[in-house]
Amino acid sequence: MLKEFKEFAVKGNMVDMAVGIIVGAAFGAIVGSLVSDVLMPPLGLLLGNVDFSNLFLVLKEGKTLGPHATIAAAKGAGAVTLNYGLFVNTIVNFLIIAFAIFFVVRSINQLKKKEEAPPAVPTTKECPHCLSTIPIQAKKCGHCTSDLKAA
Repeated sequence: MLKEFKEFAVKGNMVDMAVGIIVGAAFGAIVGSLVSDVLMPPLGLLLGNVDFSNLFLVLKEGKTLGPHATIAAAKGAGAVTLNYGLFVNTIVNFLIIAFAIFFVVRSINQLKKKEEAPPAVPTTKECPHCLSTIPIQAKKCGHCTSDLKAA
């Protein structure tokens, strides 16, 4: 089993996978920051000074009765909250990441299609008499003037 693991690690699969996971985590952090720090504040302003990260519903009051200004204040008072604003932020995060991944996969698929292009249709053939190259639709060889059978 250890030998198989060494073979797997030496092939580079493990390193490629680790790099992919690390880059994916970093990309997720960047998108999270983009959503919470760049996109949602202007969207909140357009919707009347709404801070999506602090949109919540108190399901059960805690020791101190509300209203609570923030989720942290509600949690500090021991309240049970439904944090739908954070859920909206998470949905926007997901949509941006899914959109970016879609474009990456689409680009890779286009590159694969270019590599797998079908072979070109031949436009020439060889004369069976003089072995010269002639157009594929020729009925007579232009070099030796032999009549050719229709293909």
